[in-house]
Parts: sequence; C-alpha cells; structure tokens
Amino acid sequence: MPSTSKPGAVIFVKDLQRVAKFYEKLLSLSVIQVEGDHVVLESEAFQLVLHAIPAHIVESISISAPPEVREETPIKLFFPVASIDQARASAPMLGGQVGSVEREWEFSGIRACDGYDPEGNVFQLRQMCPDPFGKGAGQ
Repeated sequence: MPSTSKPGAVIFVKDLQRVAKFYEKLLSLSVIQVEGDHVVLESEAFQLVLHAIPAHIVESISISAPPEVREETPIKLFFPVASIDQARASAPMLGGQVGSVEREWEFSGIRACDGYDPEGNVFQLRQMCPDPFGKGAGQ
C-alpha cells in the first residue's frame, strides 16, 4: 500500500454528473467513488475530485450554453492525453470544447492546447510530441 496519496485537484461544480462524465470520458479516468456530493476520478498517477456546489449557492449560478469560459482564474489544471486531436473531437459531444489546431503550441517536447468543460472551467491538455528532440531516423 502506498505511503502517500496521489497528487490531484478538486473542482467545485454545479452539475456533478455531467461534469464527471465529461472528465471521465475525455481523460479516460476511472470512477473510483460516487457519493451524493462528490465523484472521485483517477488515473494511475492523478486523482480528480469533483465536488457539488452546495444547493443554497447553486441556485444563484447560471451556466449558459455554451458556457461562459472562466479564463480569469489564478489556477489552470493540465492533463496528459494520448491525442489532443481525439479529445478535440470528443469534447463537444460531452459538453465542452478543446481549442482549434491553430491554438496549439509546443514546448519541451510537449504539444499543448487549452479547452473548457461543460461549466466553462478552463483546462489544458498536453500530449507528448513524437520525436521531441529531432532524433528520428537517420540521426
């Protein structure tokens, strides 16, 4: 049994089931626990806890369709994916969006692109670039 817990994050959400399905499917996370006020999702190395906003507060929150993107926050979560292109194709069916190819950038052998979940929470997806240091065939 591990001596420490996995690194992770908590996101407070209005529609717990919808946002849980979004992250479960988009990031291929496993549902570990479902309680009335939270859902725990995880991969081998990361845990994401989605926690329902209390009912007395949720009444004052309106989520538009598409949601207003919440870019003015001091924290942005990033998640590894096998394919940003595949995530881009899946996100709209799950209620969110991943930016277009033109919005991607590369650094340190990683391809990155921002997106948002069904409630407008901004995240970043990261994919390892093939041959990130130019050591391909013939080198």
